[in-house]
Amino acid sequence: MIKKIILISIFLAFFTCLSAQFVPRITIGVDEATSPAEVATSLQILFLLTILAIAPSILILMTSFTRITIVLSFVRKAVGTQPEPSNQILISLALFLTFFIMAPVFKEINDNALQPYLQGQYTHEEFYENGIAPLRQFMLQQTRERDLGLMLTSSRLPRPNNADEIPLSVIVSAFAISEIRLAFEMGFLIYLPFLMIDMITASILMSMGMMMLPPAMISAPLKILLFILVDGWYMIVQSLVRSFNM
Repeated sequence: MIKKIILISIFLAFFTCLSAQFVPRITIGVDEATSPAEVATSLQILFLLTILAIAPSILILMTSFTRITIVLSFVRKAVGTQPEPSNQILISLALFLTFFIMAPVFKEINDNALQPYLQGQYTHEEFYENGIAPLRQFMLQQTRERDLGLMLTSSRLPRPNNADEIPLSVIVSAFAISEIRLAFEMGFLIYLPFLMIDMITASILMSMGMMMLPPAMISAPLKILLFILVDGWYMIVQSLVRSFNM
């Protein structure tokens, strides 16, 4: 029940900002509780506000943001321009790419869960079931069977008969592992050509007897030039978008 309340709060907070048809009216007031029921309600509100504070972290782990962020960090380290692009630029780019990739999933949640719920057609239970289904499907499509089997075995739960019986906590954990693994594989492939430039540059400088000249001083402009010539950002973004099995 707590998990459902958490996810309902996240969905409402996130999709309320995206929905142009629902503009909330906010009122803030503090008064003394006069009954146990009011105390319980206040504790529930405090609990929901705490959940909303960590909602971004939960959403990040259930979307494409993890893979995109890791790959973009590998790109910056491989090219050797540590300060540029800055962390703010990389995170912003990762967020917009996440919204782009997850747009069909968010649209399905909005059409099949949020809007009917706001119109009073769904109960909390129905909103949760219809809202979480597209996210479950997305995560299962990106998750390796081996990682999913690992989490199922570790959870010591009965073997599910189909994907609908797999607990959400198992899916999210397996999805996170699969995302990190694939992101590191992509990062390794990105590193290889730039590593070759570093090795060739160091070998040439040593053969010329220029031992005191740092190889990075020569290889850095060459790596940037290579990245520009091959239209690196286009290739990286294209690979990231196509790597998601939608």
